[in-house]
Amino acid sequence: MIYVFEHYSLDSDRRELRRGAETLPVAPQIFDVLEYLIRNRDRVVTNDDLIAAVWSGRIVSESTLSSCISAVRQVVGDSGEQQCLIRTMPRKGYRFIAQVRENSVADDELDATARNPVGLTSGTTSGHPKQAVTFCRTKDGINLAVASVGHGPSLLRVAHFGTNIEYDVENPLTGPLLQRLAVRFRLTRYDGRGGGLSDRNVAEISLTTFVGDLETVVDSLALERFVLLGMHGAAAVSIAYAVRHPHRVRKLVLYGGYAQGHDRQGSAGAAEARKALLNALRSGWDPGEGAVFLRAFSSLWLPSGTAEQVRWLTDLIRVSHSGEQSEKWGVAVRNIDVVDLLPKVEAPTIVFHCIRDHLVPFDEGRRLACSIPNARFVPLDSDNHALLSDEPAWAKFVGETEAFLADEN
Repeated sequence: MIYVFEHYSLDSDRRELRRGAETLPVAPQIFDVLEYLIRNRDRVVTNDDLIAAVWSGRIVSESTLSSCISAVRQVVGDSGEQQCLIRTMPRKGYRFIAQVRENSVADDELDATARNPVGLTSGTTSGHPKQAVTFCRTKDGINLAVASVGHGPSLLRVAHFGTNIEYDVENPLTGPLLQRLAVRFRLTRYDGRGGGLSDRNVAEISLTTFVGDLETVVDSLALERFVLLGMHGAAAVSIAYAVRHPHRVRKLVLYGGYAQGHDRQGSAGAAEARKALLNALRSGWDPGEGAVFLRAFSSLWLPSGTAEQVRWLTDLIRVSHSGEQSEKWGVAVRNIDVVDLLPKVEAPTIVFHCIRDHLVPFDEGRRLACSIPNARFVPLDSDNHALLSDEPAWAKFVGETEAFLADEN
């Protein structure tokens, strides 16, 4: 069955959402919520209905439900203020209120032929295949969770703080970028030790283990040549790997990164402040004041974000790390130092950094670009450390990245 509404059509069998002739990237869970709302548009859908239908009755927080509804609205061009397509019924649930026409698959194929008589494609792939999570084992016996999705040249996102490969593709904060990349590339992601679906109870977390984990993932998948995407603290890991294995790294894409952690920068005041912040983060998994602190910490990543958007990040951090392991990650990134490696990078590199980044100063990104031979530097007009998909800086980041990697396709 094809459901047609506004400028969109949703194909239940093919699991595609189209806007005109363009197939839109939609995370599987977001697709399921939208489809359920449309199929049950004759009534108000409660939270319990959604949990039973989409999550098979598993325990789901209200913030997760709210985040999913926001993501559904975003993908169909609606918003919580407009509510042109999806109306919130206070204390009741949600109802899909747009006019919907139901087509059979045959009817839709005739419509598609009429819209596109010469068979032109939009340059995107259809739907999002469900990823398969596998594991590989490091030399010191740590099990790392790995997932690959999409088709095309290999692009490997290096693990950083706050990754969970089962959750981040669904999260409205991180999902849009991952879905976009999976359209053009064979996107591989993994959770570093101490986080996500990888082994949580680990003794050592450091730059050395970060690079070793990346080497394990590459070797387990027998990747020969690939693009590395290093975001936040993973930028330094990507640099270290690229210098050690120049024959494997085709290009480097670095975002929000730095060459030295706070403890290596020689500023005692800044280091002490950062240490106090990360020590306090350990309590953020406890109820009460700890939860308040975790929201405050998340707001440093998203100073321009709404309360709901900050909650997206808070949810992601909670499912990615325990308090104890987050503190270990903090110690590791505070001691990162790859300054001496920057001039040795041979791979073509593009460096992105937000101009008013509250977490990692703009000069840190500029320092990377100045020190890596022939690196291209792209300042982004944003206050945030984690970009939001509805801000112009996100579109610029995606557009510049795709242009930089155009010859990889």
